[in-house]
Amino acid sequence: MTTESIIRMEAVNKWYGEFQVLTGIDLSVRQGERIVICGPSGSGKSTLIRCINRLETVQKGRIVVDGIDLTAGGKNVDAVRAEVGMVFQQFNLFPHLTILENCTLAPMRSRGMTKAQAEEVAMKYLARVRIPEQAHKYPSQLSGGQQQRVAIARALCMTPKIMLFDEPTSALDPEMVKEVLDTMIGLAEDGMTMLCVTHEMGFARSVADRVIFMADGKIVEQAPPADFFGHPKDERTRQFLGQILSSHQAH
Repeated sequence: MTTESIIRMEAVNKWYGEFQVLTGIDLSVRQGERIVICGPSGSGKSTLIRCINRLETVQKGRIVVDGIDLTAGGKNVDAVRAEVGMVFQQFNLFPHLTILENCTLAPMRSRGMTKAQAEEVAMKYLARVRIPEQAHKYPSQLSGGQQQRVAIARALCMTPKIMLFDEPTSALDPEMVKEVLDTMIGLAEDGMTMLCVTHEMGFARSVADRVIFMADGKIVEQAPPADFFGHPKDERTRQFLGQILSSHQAH
């Protein structure tokens, strides 16, 4: 991990109409750092990471990704999107394209690869997420966990510098969660810069360099996992961790 910031958010504020969804967000992420963002529903977690590749625009503040000022707009947005992979809660695969076609589309269009080059890259990453044998199937023929692993492979085919995950396991059946988390743990071990919005606290403990807790559109607390789980400072953090713990025990 370097000391250089690959992502910088400075005094970022965002509103939906009258409702302020992000308030005074300051965040600096180093290259190779793995960050887990957690917090109650509606705390602004997903909005925060969606601002990093300009799926959401901010009204105040600056966001600089890999040296490019996103808030300046224009060509900068495309430049950043080419470096930032995103995996959503819903897999967003094209149902009429095969798994292989889903993975080769963006590299051919955005990176100017030939079909043969794009297919070679796609097969490499499908092997990386352990489903190369599914390449010629359609999304509907795969389980939810497999489809999410395809979504991860598809993002990797653009060879991004940063991966954003927006609750990647929340739409999955419990028995499929582990296969997706295992894939993400593998990526983390490869040194990928990752920001992950998730309620999977086991993943946060084992993978994160830093855990960030958000509430009411603000970053309330951030710390390495040992401190975050062992000695949470803010009352809201303690309440949240207590709720998550009791819901896991109920299951």
